[in-house]
Amino acid sequence: MIAAPPEGAAPLPMPRTPAETITVLAHYHRAEIARMAGWRDRIDRTTNWAITVIAAMLSVSLSTPTAHHGVLLFAMLLVMLLLGIEARRYRFFDVYRTRVRQLERYYYAEVFAPVTASDPGAPDPGWTRRLAGDLRHPMFHISLREAFGRRLRRNYGWMFAILLLAWVLKITSARLQEPGLPGAGETAHGIPEILAGAGLGPLPGWLVLAAVAGFYLWLLAAALRAGRRDEGDGAVHV
Repeated sequence: MIAAPPEGAAPLPMPRTPAETITVLAHYHRAEIARMAGWRDRIDRTTNWAITVIAAMLSVSLSTPTAHHGVLLFAMLLVMLLLGIEARRYRFFDVYRTRVRQLERYYYAEVFAPVTASDPGAPDPGWTRRLAGDLRHPMFHISLREAFGRRLRRNYGWMFAILLLAWVLKITSARLQEPGLPGAGETAHGIPEILAGAGLGPLPGWLVLAAVAGFYLWLLAAALRAGRRDEGDGAVHV
């Protein structure tokens, strides 16, 4: 039930002709595009921050022999934080992207090439009701876990892979952290040397290795668990 306007307030004018309705749809579509683009820009900024963090940490860790491998572990934590922020932003982006796609798929596509009700691509007659309900009661369309997995699969998986390769190189070249000693600059060949290089303060190397392995297995599971909502092979997605 729609509440009556306050006493003395004039009711908002509603479109009365097809031309007025089309004008409202055009302005609304432009507004949703602007909001979608704004959140898309925020997502790209977070990705750029993550790339900058990785570049800086790799420069510090690999270019300086005395740099500790913990720098790369710290980079993993920072990128993880940025991924969490981006997943939250992606949920807002997906709300406006879904509205834009409904307008484009069910209205503008019909303007350019109408299809009959028997065609497989026939528009859903209830899309306007769903869009109105979403405007009255905005809801997220994907969970935070799914958004996390989608962004991990799209971009951040490659970033974490680069950090992992750099970290493995660092701990298997543990003698790089001991300049001036015999054999400095060589690669560690034995398990004891690798475990010694993977140590982090009071934490033994085997524990650090197990923690990193568990972390990456969890990332892999999160990326694979996230559902795909693409509209078919070759569909545009973000």
